[in-house]
Parts: sequence; structure tokens; C-alpha cells
Amino acid sequence: MSGSVFGKNIKMSTWGESHGKALGVVVDGFPAGMELDISDIQKFLDRRKPGTSPASTPRKEDDAVDILSGVFEGKTTGTPISLIVKNTSQRSQDYSEIAQYYRPGHADFGFDEKYGFRDYRGGGRSSGRETIGRVAAGAICSKLLNEMGIKVMAFTRAIGDVEIDEKKFDEKNILLTSTAMPDAEADKRAMELISKCKEEMDSVGGVVECRVTGLPAGVGEPVFDKLDAVIAHAVMSIGAVKAVEIGDGTRVSKYHGSENNDEFVMSDSSVEKRTNHAGGILGGISDGSEIVIRVYFKPTPSIAKTQNTVNKSGENIQVSIHGRHDPVVVPRAVVVVESMCAFCTLDLLMSNMLSKAENIIGFYKK
Repeated sequence: MSGSVFGKNIKMSTWGESHGKALGVVVDGFPAGMELDISDIQKFLDRRKPGTSPASTPRKEDDAVDILSGVFEGKTTGTPISLIVKNTSQRSQDYSEIAQYYRPGHADFGFDEKYGFRDYRGGGRSSGRETIGRVAAGAICSKLLNEMGIKVMAFTRAIGDVEIDEKKFDEKNILLTSTAMPDAEADKRAMELISKCKEEMDSVGGVVECRVTGLPAGVGEPVFDKLDAVIAHAVMSIGAVKAVEIGDGTRVSKYHGSENNDEFVMSDSSVEKRTNHAGGILGGISDGSEIVIRVYFKPTPSIAKTQNTVNKSGENIQVSIHGRHDPVVVPRAVVVVESMCAFCTLDLLMSNMLSKAENIIGFYKK
């Protein structure tokens, strides 16, 4: 199976299955000399781990990370950073029944058609637990970005038809609410919706928004490696993501040019924009304003409500999915989106260092 490596200057290679012995990631190309402690990574993984709220699966995992290589005396060495998280709460017997049929909304059928074989225990590589490696890699990148004054912040914008009110935005609530919503009132309404879905043996989708502040203008390569194209690739590779928007996204299709264009203006001695419909990216290159990304997640496909499907014998059957599943994936996916955006941002910042001859001359000239 190819396709488990992502990145250009920094590369992450995730490995492991939902019900295997462990999962992890190898981060190659990360610069040497940055102070790094397990706690820097663990705090990100704690935001993703299951069993922490009524909005997540009851599966209990510590998701405790261990650093196997790439860090010495508390600093990155420039060699591959290998990270591991052991699985401790597998209940593979919960999935033995589904080996004989294809779950609606899952990757089961595609895996069988592609490989002639699949790991039916929790979905194997298509499980949400694969994102452990992404979050661990993103945590490392976020720390370096923070030291440059660049902040990557993601939160739940909507669950079902419950959306936050920007006027009630309080950043600290992202880590305090069960839904990762910055609006405490919207969180309460969203939890009521989630509870209703659970009672009806159903699930619900939602929207994660990510904002990048402090990123200078000029980041992103103007053809295939546009900043927005790389971000879209990164977040669309997260399981359950069905759409991504930059800035005003699909709304721009209804605008006139005079409405959509962000006018430039001089502020002191710098160029700024009056508006930010473009979401901080023009021509695939950052323009110095806030990067705004919205990511749309489908409802969790594993539901107890009766559904129609087909078994491996070619028979039409009805199924009811049992086991431990998230009624909504969005709250735990917030840190995954944040991590992937952080990884992309740092990777393209490194490319940007080589965009001007004067940068290279200035670094090496004695």
C-alpha cells in the first residue's frame, strides 16, 4: 500500500492499524536544535483521544506517546523523529460479524475491490485512529511555528444545523467544551442534538474551521504546490472529510467581482487588505492576512439504525452496526485539521526560504 507519506521538505509517514499493536509516525527532514518534550506532543494527542466526553466513542485509550528517535538531550537532532502510541483497548470481536458484509458509508467495499483483502477490525488503515500519527507530527510543527510567531487554531464551527455565533467567540472554550466550540451556548445546543442522534441510533456531521495568523506574505508555490492546494490535499486526506473551503469558499460563486475582490490599502508602511474574502491566499500564495480554512465532515457512518447493504455472497441484507463509535467525529477531528494545516504551513515556509537568491547568498556569504 502506497500513499502513507506526505510532505515535501518535511515528510510524515504514518503507520499502524486501529486494532494492531500500535500506531505511529516517522517525521523526516525536521530541523535540528528545537527543544522538544513528550508533553509538547501529548497535549495534542489528548485533544484527539477517545472516551473523553459524551460526544466521543466510549473506547478508552490513553494514547500515550513515546519518542523512539530523533531527539537527544531534549532537542531535535535533525534525524528522523519516530513516535509510537500503543493500542490498549482493542475489542476486535466487536467487528467479527462485519467481515462478511460491507458497511454503508465505509471503505470496506473499496478495500476489498482494490486489495482482495481487508482488515475489518475497526477499518484498519481507514480508521480514525490513523490520525494519531498526523496529530503527533503536527504538534512538533506547531511548536516551531509558535516560536516564529505563527499561530494555527482550529475549532468546531458547526455540528449539524447548530452553528457558532462569532459575537460569542471565546477561544478558551475550544478546550473546555465537549464539542470544541468557542461558543458555550452553541455547545449546549449541539450536545442536545448529539444526544438526540444517539437516542435515535444515528449520527451527525459538522464543520471545522482553522485559522492561521502571523504567516507572512509570500508563502506557497504558484503552480502545483499552491498554499491552498497543499492545504486542501492535506485536509481532504483526513477520513470523513467531504469538502474544504478557503475564505468565503463556495459563496464566491454568487458574488460579483466588485464584491469578491479584496482591495489593498497602505497602513503605515505596509500593504494590507480592507477585506479577506480570499481567506489570506491569492494566486496560491499567502497575502499576509489571516488564513481561513473550513473543513466539512460527513456523519459517522457506523450507526445502530437498521440499514440495507450487501454481503460477500452477493445477498441483499439488513444490518445494524454495533461497537464503540463516535456519534459525531468533528470534536476529535479539530486537532487533526489543526495539525495538518500546521504541517503544511511549516513545509511551505521551508520551501519559501529558497525563493530568493539573496536569501541563499545572505545565509552562506562570509
